Amino acid sequence: MDATRLIVANRQALAQATDVAAVIAEVWQAQALAQAVGAWLAAHGDPALRDAARALCLAGGRARDTAQPQGARSPVIRAARLTGVRDPTAVLRRLLALLAETGAAVATLACTTEDERVYWQCIDALDATDETKDRVRALLRQYGARRPEPTEEPPPAPP
Repeated sequence: MDATRLIVANRQALAQATDVAAVIAEVWQAQALAQAVGAWLAAHGDPALRDAARALCLAGGRARDTAQPQGARSPVIRAARLTGVRDPTAVLRRLLALLAETGAAVATLACTTEDERVYWQCIDALDATDETKDRVRALLRQYGARRPEPTEEPPPAPP
């Protein structure tokens, strides 16, 4: 499944999450997706950007470990269905938006919970999400720098 479709599925599931466990599970899913996108780009993407893609993969993995729902059985990992990244720049932009949404959801949980364990889990997940967002932004900057410069002259008109 293309990364864009997985991001859409994660965003929909996050929007439908109604309790702490469901929100944390979707944060975990988003981090698994960031890890998978980073791994895919490291293996199949622009060779000049593979180090930055590996850094995203590692950040997503660390964040996923942090956001792992306590006591959760092995959840079905949507990101395991990743088969491709058709447009890396568009996928990274959408992934950044998803991570921003998960960060906002976790911040809301942290501000509204009275459970100290949940509070600190949220804070750790928020820190990890920020690191992952930084890695996505770095990749986006590098993809932007790799775009060919537009030519001064327009291409010749077809006959």
